[in-house]
Amino acid sequence: MAFADKYLKKQRLFPDYIEDTVSEELNIIVTIPCFNEPDLIPSLDALWSCERPNCAVEVIVIVNSGELVSNEIFAQNQKTISDARVWMKNHEDEKLKFFLIDQPNLPKKFAGVGLARKIAMDEAVSRLNKIDKTNGIITGFDADSACDTNYFVEIEKLFKKYPKANGANIFYEHPLEGKEFEQPIYDAIAQYELYLRYYMLAMRFAGHPHAFHTVGSSFAVSANAYIKQGGMNRRQAGEDFYFLQKIIALGKFYEIKTTRVIPSPRESDRVPFGTGKAIATFLEEGILDYKTYNYSAFKDIKIFFDRVDEFFGVDYDTYLNKLIVSLPGPVRSYLKEDNFFEALDEINRNCSSIESFRKKFFGAFNAFKILKYLNNVHEQFIDEESIVVCAKQLLVDLGIETKGIYSAKELLEIYREYEKMND
Repeated sequence: MAFADKYLKKQRLFPDYIEDTVSEELNIIVTIPCFNEPDLIPSLDALWSCERPNCAVEVIVIVNSGELVSNEIFAQNQKTISDARVWMKNHEDEKLKFFLIDQPNLPKKFAGVGLARKIAMDEAVSRLNKIDKTNGIITGFDADSACDTNYFVEIEKLFKKYPKANGANIFYEHPLEGKEFEQPIYDAIAQYELYLRYYMLAMRFAGHPHAFHTVGSSFAVSANAYIKQGGMNRRQAGEDFYFLQKIIALGKFYEIKTTRVIPSPRESDRVPFGTGKAIATFLEEGILDYKTYNYSAFKDIKIFFDRVDEFFGVDYDTYLNKLIVSLPGPVRSYLKEDNFFEALDEINRNCSSIESFRKKFFGAFNAFKILKYLNNVHEQFIDEESIVVCAKQLLVDLGIETKGIYSAKELLEIYREYEKMND
């Protein structure tokens, strides 16, 4: 019995799409969901231009659509399929092969990027299962993204260095200038990417061990970790965040900073939130100063996280009357509203060591809980603040000079460099 037999029997939705024999050297599979996408070929060109790693690589593109899709979108998908098939016939070697899945008429209730990713990633698991490659690598990529030419090589290096790695995110940078888009789009993506990096680094500064980027175009997971956590979800947006939080919680999650994915900054209405939708909102509303979670909310939760060990083994009276009374008001209020002691008590009843307690504590107060906390305190206590103001405040606490820096683009460049140089 191969490693993924049980998962595939229980979880996959469709039988094998790809009939080609699997190379024994296969170790990396790139999965690309594609819906109403006019720019797939440049993305395939970027992958084709990559330096070949030691292992074999496959790229699986799934052109998908739901029931009752418009004629315009259907026509675009058909053109994409036709163009991709012609391209793929002329681009194949022993190290790198491309495959196309044509999957129309997905159930309206579930059709979307999450289901498309799941179908492609389950197909990747099936391919790796045929050679029993438990630690084969499956990456997420997007149909409008590009990458550096060392993309495959650096992914291979990371998983060779850490053979028990469950996953990794891959450094990404949206283009901030050029002739492909109008200037307002570049201005908008500078603010939005700054927000993404600010949020992650503020969460990390607060002391949360699960603070990583969760971008659908720039992650890699082991096949074993993928099936262990139940595979990709079928969410129509935010699927990458929900999926990667489960992988991150396993531990042994790393960052690949020696190569880049280059996602498109273009606007999009294909999902209800995410980068494309955010850029569309920026442009529609003429947003020049993006408002985000106030940095004070992260500083408040940091006080709580800095004292995590004090909550090990506590009873309710100590928790209520000695510990949370000394926390900042917004944190204290949220913990009471959330009845967090119930989760804490459950953790303490199942932990015999401080190390086990810490792991379970942050499993309970996870990234979803952080988001609930932030929304709660902004509804009740504090206002959102300019991303430029918040980003500068965090940099000051990280020991970085910000005097004379006022634009999102300048701050973003500092954030990018900081992330590259720091764990």
